[in-house]
Amino acid sequence: MRALRVALGLLVVALGAYLLLVVFEAPAPAEPAREFTSSRQCMECHADVFAEWESSAHANAWVNPDVRALSNDFANTDCIDCHAPRPIFESGIGKRVLPRASRRAEGVDCIACHLLPDGGVAGTVDSQRAACRPVARRELASPDYCGVCHNQHKTVDQWRESRYADQGVSCVDCHMPLRDGDPNNGRDHTCRGGHDVELVKTAVDLRARREGGALVVEVENVGAGHSFPTDERSRASDVFWRPLAEGGADPEPWRHLYRFRSPYRHEVGLEDTWLPAHETWTGRVEDPGEGPLEVAIFYKLSPYWTTPEAPDPDAEAQRLHTVEVRP
Repeated sequence: MRALRVALGLLVVALGAYLLLVVFEAPAPAEPAREFTSSRQCMECHADVFAEWESSAHANAWVNPDVRALSNDFANTDCIDCHAPRPIFESGIGKRVLPRASRRAEGVDCIACHLLPDGGVAGTVDSQRAACRPVARRELASPDYCGVCHNQHKTVDQWRESRYADQGVSCVDCHMPLRDGDPNNGRDHTCRGGHDVELVKTAVDLRARREGGALVVEVENVGAGHSFPTDERSRASDVFWRPLAEGGADPEPWRHLYRFRSPYRHEVGLEDTWLPAHETWTGRVEDPGEGPLEVAIFYKLSPYWTTPEAPDPDAEAQRLHTVEVRP
């Protein structure tokens, strides 16, 4: 019995010594603060996030060949502001971003979105141990934060007019979803948007039917939290139809029915035909013929066709949805 008491006493002493070590152990020294001059520095600690960003339209905002063509190689200097911006926290949330003169090839980079004026980094947690000294800033998830660039063409204003704003569904919920739906895993930095055709497909629903002797076509904005298409006014979506080829016959040329697009200011005489959130457009083709018909909606990042009189959308655009209409 005495031996048991001795053993228990030694155990208590050892446990007490361990707890003292845990409580009073000197904390590991914090990493020295760093000055950030390139987003590639972020890759050292955030390799997975960096890889997501590197594959995104944000990372390619300056080098994208479509952007360079539409901006006349950035001779249109208004485009530089959003395609190579200075830090958003520097210019101010709710204000138009300012262009930077260096590192333009990095596009909309980590520094543009996360660097604070004092050299710290805006994040989702506070930490004085990490080299970037992150400071939790809730503004990162705010539509006004995204709006410094993405409201240049009224995209955030369109969201405010939709039901999603009242429901609390914001930009990041669709474009930067939580990885695996887990808040502990952070948000996806590929920032899926208008360059992701699979995401664009979820924005609209295409329907078609015969009504008397006419073909009736409907396009409904079912999934975009804003107008369709939006953001860049170069983006266009077109509805085409044609008699359905059967029995191995060559398909007939597509026949254009309607275009969804908001023109630039200099495109005088063009109507704004963006499709607002939750709304449905209806078009008709009188006397389309008695045989089966095919209707499709296409999407493209450039509004121009190689042959405007007889465009071939399958060669120059991405097909979003197709509907067959039988007699």
